[in-house]
Amino acid sequence: MTPNQTTGIKLYNTKTRKKEVFTPFKADDVRMYVCGPTVYDRAHIGNARPVIVFDTLYRLLRHVYGQEQVTYVRNFTDVDDKINAKAAETGRTIGEITEETIAWYLEDMAAVGALEPDHMPRATGYIGEMIAMIETLIEKGHAYAAEGHALFRVRSYEAYGALSGRDVDDMIAGARVEVAPYKEDPMDFVLWKPSSADQPGWDSPWGRGRPGWHIECSAMAKALLGETFDIHGGGLDLQFPHHEDEIAQSCCANGTSEMARFWMHNEMLQVEGKKMSKSLGNFFTVRDLLAQGVPGEVIRFVFLSTHYRKPMDWTEKKREEAEKTLRKWTLALTSDGLINKRLGDGAADQGVIDAISDDLNTPLAIARLHELFKSAETDSDLANFKASLVLLGLGERVNLGASKTFSDIVVKAQFPELQTLSDNLAVARDEAMKTKDFSEVDRLKAAYIEAGLEVRMSKAGVDVLRGESFDAAKLEGLL
Repeated sequence: MTPNQTTGIKLYNTKTRKKEVFTPFKADDVRMYVCGPTVYDRAHIGNARPVIVFDTLYRLLRHVYGQEQVTYVRNFTDVDDKINAKAAETGRTIGEITEETIAWYLEDMAAVGALEPDHMPRATGYIGEMIAMIETLIEKGHAYAAEGHALFRVRSYEAYGALSGRDVDDMIAGARVEVAPYKEDPMDFVLWKPSSADQPGWDSPWGRGRPGWHIECSAMAKALLGETFDIHGGGLDLQFPHHEDEIAQSCCANGTSEMARFWMHNEMLQVEGKKMSKSLGNFFTVRDLLAQGVPGEVIRFVFLSTHYRKPMDWTEKKREEAEKTLRKWTLALTSDGLINKRLGDGAADQGVIDAISDDLNTPLAIARLHELFKSAETDSDLANFKASLVLLGLGERVNLGASKTFSDIVVKAQFPELQTLSDNLAVARDEAMKTKDFSEVDRLKAAYIEAGLEVRMSKAGVDVLRGESFDAAKLEGLL
């Protein structure tokens, strides 16, 4: 992509409660930090929402300012009580758990089309920077040591609560938690805490221990992006207390009036209209969806269909509609199983760019894609349509022409007769449901599998996909 700084970007700034024109501190050095996962288990689909939201913003920034001018940092929290508990429960080492979980996370996020950030720091790699920042806070009177802990003195920062719109006295009045005896004030939060012999720990001026959650992002953001940077993002659930605490400790330690110029938060996710919960049986991970055969592009498309500042509802209907749309679009860009070679590189449509430049209005961008596809008459039109898909993170796998996640679409373009096979099996199944004689269904299914095809049968219908060992010759007499 070539820089296109004539495109104006507007973003909703949580800090000011309004949409503002985005102007970076330096046009040749755009910097963004997004809070990443605590790595102890598979990422559920709610975890994927901030990844897709801020990946879309990352792509836009790279398009407007140039790829080399944008730095995106997303961290891994690899020291946490949840990780300690998982290690104790499984008998595995903390290192084994975090390494495995990070690998899972990167694989799953790549499947939904997310680019890897420029930096992916791990908290354990910045313990020294965290200790140094805590020491500075204590020296300046913004923190204190007590019983092996270091705590931030919340009332020393007058602007505390500005991001979330909360008043400190109101928060204390509404709190129903037991206050630790070593705290000067109920609102003071932990910067450092002691570790037992069986917990991970590092030597510090306050004894062997480990960092609190909030200090890690302040230390890593400063180390990689500087004392102030352009955008800080994350889920709405992080606005308080995590982001509020980050601002307080960063500004007090660094002597700055702000940590980030723009603060952005995505809304939460539901499943079929209900909060995702294991007790409700509607909790599932990104890997669960991928394993069920839901292509990563479909997951991304469903997410982009709702504006990031609105609650998102994952439904089976939305999944089906997204897959139908992407199937249609992909087939139009496919020829003989490969991306149509006559299509040039193309240029992303300005209407799509304008939509996502207006506070990441991805639903409007998708509406524009429908218009572009419907009106496409020439190879040039299709090339521009393809470039627009790529800008939204929906086109890279299509460009490969051999996507694992969307192979069913590409393969059906290679071998259109697969649809006939699907239809024949569907008819046989419908007849078997009436007669209770499934011999023909079993015969067809066995023949398809022998030919290297994958057969998927569900209440929604029948689908036949080509496997790696597909041999068309073995289908003689079945078409």
